[in-house]
Amino acid sequence: MSLTFVVVSVLALASGTEAAISGNYNCTTYNGTSFVYTPAAVACSNVISDASCQVLYAAPDTLYPAAGNDAERAYACYTTATATPAATVSDMVTAAISTCPKTCGFCCATSAYSCSNVAYPRLTCSSITAAQCASSVWRTIIAEDCPAACGFCNDGGCVDSVVACANDISICTTVGLQDFVNTYCQKTCSRCASSTTTASSSSSSCTSYTADSSSACASWAANGFCTNTFYTAATRKSYCATTCKLC
Repeated sequence: MSLTFVVVSVLALASGTEAAISGNYNCTTYNGTSFVYTPAAVACSNVISDASCQVLYAAPDTLYPAAGNDAERAYACYTTATATPAATVSDMVTAAISTCPKTCGFCCATSAYSCSNVAYPRLTCSSITAAQCASSVWRTIIAEDCPAACGFCNDGGCVDSVVACANDISICTTVGLQDFVNTYCQKTCSRCASSTTTASSSSSSCTSYTADSSSACASWAANGFCTNTFYTAATRKSYCATTCKLC
């Protein structure tokens, strides 16, 4: 993995300011006084348990990276040395990112956060909050314009607007909820623009259709039942052959 490490600014060096962060400046920003961790530094979850990460990467001063603070990383997060100044060892960084990115303050370097935002976003990517990342109002826009702000880099621009969709995937095939899942659960229910099937299942060779067996076919069809590939053609035909124009 290629990492871009933040270089200590000339301003900071000239001012003589010494921040607690002194060994590795990835996922940090200079706030005018010291280098502090960005929100993206700790926005992800550790791959193993937090308790295990704190054993593997014990902080030098018992204070761990958090958004806005300047706690020194555990040396093992980025180097084989036991004190600063110390040279960054790429293998140590890679190991930390693959196991304990949050404990080491390296979330911004994980694949979910290390992509580019669009050139002209509808939002100011740098000011996006955790609440916006979880908001049904903003999530879909953020996924398209500012994926690195919320860890959406691996989602291809498509996320669920409602974060709880994956808790019950049966809603993807529940008749009567298709309008909802098409709008709010696109990722979980594979309704993203690139994966949604809209082709009609009707056949031009048909001259007549079996009568519908359900009186709800009109409302089901309005909710996408006839073109929803989560239902087999046989299921659609058995309930709504006439409404869905299935031979």
